Amino acid sequence: MLSRLQELKKEEETLLKIKVMLQDQLNRLKFEEGALKSMIDAQSEESSTEPATPEVEVNPDDKNEINQTKLVLGAPIDYEMEEEEEDDDDVEDDDLDMVLEEEEEDEDDY
Repeated sequence: MLSRLQELKKEEETLLKIKVMLQDQLNRLKFEEGALKSMIDAQSEESSTEPATPEVEVNPDDKNEINQTKLVLGAPIDYEMEEEEEDDDDVEDDDLDMVLEEEEEDEDDY
C-alpha cells in the first residue's frame, strides 16, 4: 500500500512536469502566433498603401528604358532565429520523452 502511494506521488510529479512543459510550449506558440499575425498585418497594410503599377516589358537593348526602370531591393529575411527556436523545441521534446520513458520504466518495475 505504501509503495503504491509512492508510485502515485511519483506519477503526479511527472504529470506536473509535463503540464509545466506543455504550458511553456503553449505560451511560446501564442507569442509566435501574435508575431506572425502582426507581420501579416504589416505586409497587408504595406501592399494596400502601394499604388498598383502596371508591369511593362523592358527592351533589354534600350538604355533609356533600362535607366528609367525602378529598382526594388528587399532586405534579406533572417531565418536563423526560427531555426534556434525549433532547436529549443527539440530539446524540450527530448526532455518530455525522457520523463515519459522514466515513467514507463518505473511502471515496468512493478
